[in-house]
Amino acid sequence: MKILLLGKNGQVGWELQRSLATMGELVALGSDSPGPLSADFTKPESLAATVRAVAPDIIVNSAAHTAVDKAESEVELARSINATAPGVLAREAAARGAWLMHYSTDYVFDGSGTAPWSEDSPTGPLSVYGRTKLEGEALIRRSGCRHLIFRTSWVYAARGGNFAKTMLRLAKERDKLTVIDDQFGAPTGADLLADLTAHALRTALQRPDVTGTYHAVAAGVTSWHGYARHVIELARAAGQPIKVSADAIEPVPTSAFPTPARRPTNSRMNTDKLRNTFGVTLPGWQVGVERMLAEVLG
Repeated sequence: MKILLLGKNGQVGWELQRSLATMGELVALGSDSPGPLSADFTKPESLAATVRAVAPDIIVNSAAHTAVDKAESEVELARSINATAPGVLAREAAARGAWLMHYSTDYVFDGSGTAPWSEDSPTGPLSVYGRTKLEGEALIRRSGCRHLIFRTSWVYAARGGNFAKTMLRLAKERDKLTVIDDQFGAPTGADLLADLTAHALRTALQRPDVTGTYHAVAAGVTSWHGYARHVIELARAAGQPIKVSADAIEPVPTSAFPTPARRPTNSRMNTDKLRNTFGVTLPGWQVGVERMLAEVLG
């Protein structure tokens, strides 16, 4: 079994190196990887040569243009990385009968209402990022390759920057914080996504009928404000020098922080299909956040 992992240096890619290592020979590449194998998603056709050289049984693509606001002014770059390149990978996967594992986003929806989105809910992206990710999904399906697409949201990891770390830093510096309270979703750990990926791929190798799109997020729901409060109170209880008081974390609407790209207010995701197909139990979002904080706080 040979696995080609692309985007190894991202939050999810880093965790995938761990979770996929037990499945077979792992070839992990990042955009800066030296040598003849290209993992440059700004040159999608070069990826085709890499797939042919590695000849993998499974391709796992964790690379993406995730700078949501920058994507508004980098449309072609975002399309190359989020759509064209995954389409090339899908074409090559189909040609050699390989599986393609790909990650998408809640941003493919318009964020309306309060009901959790299911896999067959109507899409309606509000941003370049969302549109290019949706285009990437469509190209993968159109290729006819065997694939798993995991739509996820609010991804974090102990490694690299994330919302929780930003809140902790600010809570140590400021007397008052303002945090958005009208966007709702489930903070989802890169480690959880990596473990779900390995489990789903093992199933897929035995059951080709599981090919398709799945929503993969932690259980439960919160707002960014609820997320921030949880993180800060955990840090306070752990003896961190938190300056902001519990009642000085002010909830504000999205309109208080104008951004180039519109964010969906409802990022709730229905995970019934994932749980029923692969027989998994998804932990509450608090579990992963608390584990990440324990690592970050030492």
